[in-house]
Amino acid sequence: MREHFANIIAGVGEDLTRPGLLDTPDRAAKAFQFLTRGYNQTLDEVVNDALFPSDSDEMILVKDIELYSLCEHHLLPFIGKAHVAYIPTGKVLGLSKVARIVDMFARRLQIQEQLTVQIAECVQEITGASGVGVIIEAKHMCMMMRGVEKQNSSMKTSAMRGSFRSNQATRNEFLSLLR
Repeated sequence: MREHFANIIAGVGEDLTRPGLLDTPDRAAKAFQFLTRGYNQTLDEVVNDALFPSDSDEMILVKDIELYSLCEHHLLPFIGKAHVAYIPTGKVLGLSKVARIVDMFARRLQIQEQLTVQIAECVQEITGASGVGVIIEAKHMCMMMRGVEKQNSSMKTSAMRGSFRSNQATRNEFLSLLR
């Protein structure tokens, strides 16, 4: 990967022997590996058996989970927050695991629409919840730094599963808790 970054830097006309750029190909390769570390994680590692018995059947919401991802079309960042809710049916997921699931999928080349669905389906699969709702709101550098250059735009996506899709009251409760 180091050589590829060196070629990119040279390709834009820079001098790789310039002091500020001497170690940049190595640093860029390490940074890119960090930014895409979700490919090296499995769901079992992330959850790490943190699924606990519970009598709760009320909505659990983890909101404002910060996320950082790379747009798969331009390799530019999108940055935002995820809100993840579910209604347990006998077991609850350790609190930090919800954020770790968001990170695992966000730290891959992504589009926000797919990221939202992946998180919802994963939480549904792991917990067996009667319903899952995920909303992500993010700012996309591919839209802000290039192309139309719209600085104040943001994107919101949602994925509703189970009772969050079929029961309007459940969906409304989720949305009202986000205000």
